[in-house]
Amino acid sequence: MSRQEFIAWREYHRLYPFDDLHRYHRPAALVAHAAAGGGGADLLQQRIAWLQPDPSDGDGTYTEADLATFAAFGVKPPGRG
Repeated sequence: MSRQEFIAWREYHRLYPFDDLHRYHRPAALVAHAAAGGGGADLLQQRIAWLQPDPSDGDGTYTEADLATFAAFGVKPPGRG
């Protein structure tokens, strides 16, 4: 994989994460929470936003998995010199 392709995939993952947290854990938590009680349209919109937050709202922190991936590819995380 070229560096340019890696950067493109990294940006895609930043915008549309496809890790287990976003694919399995958050939807399962959402279903469990929704099954516990009702909620109006506003709550539904908040739940949907929680599943896929706006990338511009991120605080720029990286999980341990993110840091391990950067290290595996020999790339320093952006903003960490």
